[in-house]
Order: sequence, then structure tokens, then C-alpha cells
Amino acid sequence: MAEERRVLVTDDSATISRLIVVNLELEGFVVDEAPDGAACLARIPEFKPDLITLDVVMPELDGIETLRRIRANRAYAGIKVVMVSAKAGGSDIARATDLGASAYIAKPFDPARLIATVRELA
Repeated sequence: MAEERRVLVTDDSATISRLIVVNLELEGFVVDEAPDGAACLARIPEFKPDLITLDVVMPELDGIETLRRIRANRAYAGIKVVMVSAKAGGSDIARATDLGASAYIAKPFDPARLIATVRELA
């Protein structure tokens, strides 16, 4: 069997998070959840994700700052980050891409597109 691919889903909406988790689990990914950026950063060392899905608009620590902190840590250099957000204007996408996002998917999203993106990157 192929090596398990691990995905950390980070979204403050329990409904969106669950939708992403269920779809990824059905595709064979090992998945964990974080409700915000701070929880995401805390889970990385233990869970060791290959990829993180990251909402932009979250309380406390938003997705952009979370992405900035992930990219500032050399130990996390190999982790792919897919932004999944309703904030999908050109400047939002450019900012995330400049900070090192691997992909950007706008909400509402097609689960099949998300799965294809995660599969391609992970």
C-alpha cells in the first residue's frame, strides 16, 4: 500500500471542516482538524501533515498570518498549503501565493476540485 498522506484541515466553520474531512477520508487520506490558526500551528509538530488546508478568515490568528508562520519555520518547508476561502479576490490570492501558498480554492468550492488539488500536491 502507498504511504499514508496526512492532511490537517484548518477552518473555523465546523460544517466546512467536516465536509473537507469526510471527502478527504473517503479518498484515503489521514486527516486531523484544527479550528483556527493557533490550533493548526500547535498540531503540526505532532500530526506531521504533508498538506494543510487553511481558511483565511478566522478569529484570533487568521490564515494569512498562519501561513506566514508556517513558511517562517524551516522545519515545515515541505508542507504544502492550500488556502480555502471565501476571500478570493485577486489581491487575496496574490498575497497568499506570495507567502508560499501551494494553491487557492474559493468558497463555495466543488469537493471534487479540492480532492484533485490535494491529491496532486500531496
